[in-house]
Amino acid sequence: MQHHFLSLPVSRRHWLLRTGAGLAAGSIALGAASGSMAQTTLATKLKVLVSFSILADLVKVVGGDAVEVSSLVGANEDAHVFEPKPSHAKTLLGSQLLVVNGLDFEPWMTKLVRSASYKGKTVVASQGVKPLTMQEDGHTETDPHAWQNPLNVILYVNNIAQALASVDPAHAADYQARAQAYVQQLQELDSWAQSMFKEVPKAQRKIITSHDAFGYFAQHYQIQFLAAQGLNTESEPSARQIAKLVQQMRREKVRTVFLENMSNPRLITQLSKEAGAQVGATLYADALSAPDQPGATYLGMMRHNIDKLAQSLKP
Repeated sequence: MQHHFLSLPVSRRHWLLRTGAGLAAGSIALGAASGSMAQTTLATKLKVLVSFSILADLVKVVGGDAVEVSSLVGANEDAHVFEPKPSHAKTLLGSQLLVVNGLDFEPWMTKLVRSASYKGKTVVASQGVKPLTMQEDGHTETDPHAWQNPLNVILYVNNIAQALASVDPAHAADYQARAQAYVQQLQELDSWAQSMFKEVPKAQRKIITSHDAFGYFAQHYQIQFLAAQGLNTESEPSARQIAKLVQQMRREKVRTVFLENMSNPRLITQLSKEAGAQVGATLYADALSAPDQPGATYLGMMRHNIDKLAQSLKP
């Protein structure tokens, strides 16, 4: 499947949480007062609901201990096939800020907002990103996976910081400071990735994945991604499409195919057998991993993907 890019796209540091000065233990009255303050702080955390796990991590980084984040689509789950439940409407109604990706990634969100009668603030994290488009089944589709370019995530983080500050002005300076520090980490991530792929000749930069989630990554790092499925994981490729992809893999000597953490491995396993390619590491595309896996944060996910892809491409 060939991408047709119509426009160019627009990269956590461990934060020390603020703690009060430790006072010598002793007074029961002081202990009671401290407990009361902790309860008040917990009760006044800003309630933020996000559409999927990658946004949850970004909001936690920028928001720190001032926010309480919930995610509609969790780790290792597929936002493309997500169907909201009544309980999700209740969670949304109790939130003060809703963070979505945009770029048509969450077509189910409009119905959820309407059914919940949500009146709070909504921020589109991808606002300002120059979207890529591709041809799929004769139609021009917007590629929503903008977070696959770390430089786009700079826009995400700044948009999130501004939205948090607008709802919670008292912590505006903290949000901005965290965002600026994280932007530096994104830039460092991008520089490292550039150095990793620089060692690979451009003619050898060909990758097979489950679905077309890496268009922004491909454009930014000059890598060709071929996929058995289109932008949406709900689509099923025909036998003819699979056969064509196998022929291309053999012709271009693609050696490795990659699974995705939220996709069915059946297609990739079939392709590897028919084309004589090995199955590589699992990549994180649309969702973070569980906490005990390498893609538990956005930075961790990207470092893992970049390392595994670069290693597979090297001569």
